[in-house]
Amino acid sequence: METILVTGGAGYIGSHTVVELLNAGYGVVIVDNLVNSNIAVLPRIETICGKSPVFVNADVRDPLAMAAVFSDHAIDAVIHFAGLKAVGESVEQPIRYYENNVHGTMVLCQAMADAGVFKLVFSSSATVYGPDAPVPYVETMALGQPSSPYGASKAVVERILADLCVSDSRWAIAALRYFNPIGAHESGLIGEDPKGIPNNLMPFIARVAVGKLAELAIFGDDYETPDGTCQRDYLHVVDLAEGHCQSLLALEKPGLHAFNLGTGQGVSVLDMVKAFETVTGQAVPYKIAPRRSGDLPAFWANADKAKRELNWVAGRTLEQMMADTWRWQSGNPDGFAEG
Repeated sequence: METILVTGGAGYIGSHTVVELLNAGYGVVIVDNLVNSNIAVLPRIETICGKSPVFVNADVRDPLAMAAVFSDHAIDAVIHFAGLKAVGESVEQPIRYYENNVHGTMVLCQAMADAGVFKLVFSSSATVYGPDAPVPYVETMALGQPSSPYGASKAVVERILADLCVSDSRWAIAALRYFNPIGAHESGLIGEDPKGIPNNLMPFIARVAVGKLAELAIFGDDYETPDGTCQRDYLHVVDLAEGHCQSLLALEKPGLHAFNLGTGQGVSVLDMVKAFETVTGQAVPYKIAPRRSGDLPAFWANADKAKRELNWVAGRTLEQMMADTWRWQSGNPDGFAEG
């Protein structure tokens, strides 16, 4: 049985990926500092899977802690989620984002190399294409100049990983450039539980619907899109988690391999609100707020490469995403705080 180290594995995408890994027969070690996650996710993972990952409360930026993880556990490959992810916050706190996302990855890679582990799946982002890239985004496009420090930090890491692969042919790395994951596990036991006011659309909608927030703020209605609101490529978080499992199988050949993970469909903010209301029967009052710094009008994926090389497609519908989100949020109105 192969053992996978999952950094940030107690977080939203990380926890869903841990479930898919355990169900696929992998052993899992989670490293998470719980800055933007909750320890209560662990017993819920065990309830879903009937088995538990190993959990280590540590920060990927801590070289001694990471060395200890690789010393204590026989790791075969790493899936690296740990990092900060709010576009708006990154504009306000760029140093913090580079320090966490770039420096943290460098420390992790050094610990991997010291331990003789050279297989890595990196949680990248569609934002690496930058604001000037034509849609749909294709992996053959060059890295752009991202419009936020968050996106820039992901692009910098991709460049570092590419250099790493050139310097040492033992490295095999998949950079997964994904779009906008939403939804929750069908059990309703795990889902997105951001701390404070949500930065992303779907948990914001869900918290309004459950009565935790008075109304949704839609940031800008004057973009050059059909209804004036931003368009994004929303995919189910479980589809995304399955993509991480599939990408492990692509690490037999050395080098850096980039994959878009998305549906290939752009959906506007207003269309998301309408879809949620239709599927759940819950009203979502909203107001129009000023544009957020760093937001792009519209982008979506060309995910043909992932289908061709990973045998992966985003198969779950927008309606499933809405239903699973509401099952999670309505059953856990305070997130993991009740668990």
